[in-house]
Amino acid sequence: MERSLELNATQLIERLESVPVTGWHVRCRIIMGSATFFDAFSALSLAFALPVLVKAWHISPQQSGYLISSAYLGQLIGALLFSWMAESFGRVRSATIAVAIIAVMGLACVAARDFSTLFTFRFIQGIGIGGEMPVAAAYISELSRARGRGRFFLLYEMIFPIGLMAAGQAGAWLVPAWGWQAIFLVGGIPSLAVAWLVARLPESPRWLISQGRLREAEAIIEKVEAGRRFEPESVAPAPAAIPPRTRWSELLSDFYRTRTLIVWTLWFSAFFVANGLNNWLPSLYSTVYKLPLRESLRAASLTNVAQVLLLLVCALWIDRIGRKAWTAAAFLAGGLCLAILGFSGAHDVAAVIVLSTLSYGIIGSANAVLYLYTPEVYPTRMRVIGTGLATSWLRIASAVSPTVVGFMVAADGIRSVFLMFAATSILGIWAAMRMIETRDQRLEEIAP
Repeated sequence: MERSLELNATQLIERLESVPVTGWHVRCRIIMGSATFFDAFSALSLAFALPVLVKAWHISPQQSGYLISSAYLGQLIGALLFSWMAESFGRVRSATIAVAIIAVMGLACVAARDFSTLFTFRFIQGIGIGGEMPVAAAYISELSRARGRGRFFLLYEMIFPIGLMAAGQAGAWLVPAWGWQAIFLVGGIPSLAVAWLVARLPESPRWLISQGRLREAEAIIEKVEAGRRFEPESVAPAPAAIPPRTRWSELLSDFYRTRTLIVWTLWFSAFFVANGLNNWLPSLYSTVYKLPLRESLRAASLTNVAQVLLLLVCALWIDRIGRKAWTAAAFLAGGLCLAILGFSGAHDVAAVIVLSTLSYGIIGSANAVLYLYTPEVYPTRMRVIGTGLATSWLRIASAVSPTVVGFMVAADGIRSVFLMFAATSILGIWAAMRMIETRDQRLEEIAP
């Protein structure tokens, strides 16, 4: 029985790998991408409401850091909670719940009237934000075949910086005209519809196979094949199997320990810099460089435009250049821009806008590659757990970074912040040089 089950599971993977990208794949990518869009939009919305709230509620720089960090603390919990849920109950169900939390709590933020209430609502919303991304990344990765997986995945992942860019553009226009609540309202209402669409997505065939639910997996694969009028060989039905037990400790086993420690370091380094910049630049332009509110928000929104453009280049070339080379080069180039600002004193606001925008865009492309790379280096039985724990370091870095920046700006000025970010980029280069290359390999070959 076990031999028959193994054979049939292998055949199903072969069939899934044999079908080129179809309309079925694109539909799944668009719907899950819509969820990721509003994940990104919601994650950044506070940054563009904060300059108004600082004045309206008399919020100190330290309190601003705490408020930014609240969502990231929630994201840390969400990444861990939804990783467990996705391995136990499936990718689609978990993603649906996460998006629903994002939507409901985004609308709740509209009703906040003081610091503590908004802090609480953003913390809870962060649980959904933190849960959606690792589940969605694993889901899209598991739908992809080996050849061209980098391009297929990163065209999906582009929706995240587009969501950030949309938040920036919407914030720069809506907040001065309609108040800070408008940015949360615009993100919350469409997210409810997206949650409904995500709930109707097909489950990941690879996850179903890993759970021994081969008949359900085959039914989905037949729909994939039908999209190309593909005539597969008939596969005999296989009996159900006992789902394999997922062990968190396997992430630190002899085989996976080095991979795990490297991806943790990469996630922390990349997002300590990127989210530190992204969340603080609107307020820094307004408070340190004394730019008018609308100009501050527009200048800050340029970072996400740069990331989208660079990520498009990355998506087209990642399967040729490779994950390792791109990530190392991104840390090097982004860190160099930050070092120039740090050593020059960051006195010229024009130079700060140009170099910080370039740095964020470059390192932001590496962030997207990490969402591609991390699900690749773990097997299906612990893919979301591995990705979720890795993104936990994103949340830790993102929670720590704004708070540290707040204290450093108050104590030592903006120059020290750019030097700190440049030093963190050096750590990212070190970790990137120790990545394994995964391009054009099947997931089952990379991670047994």
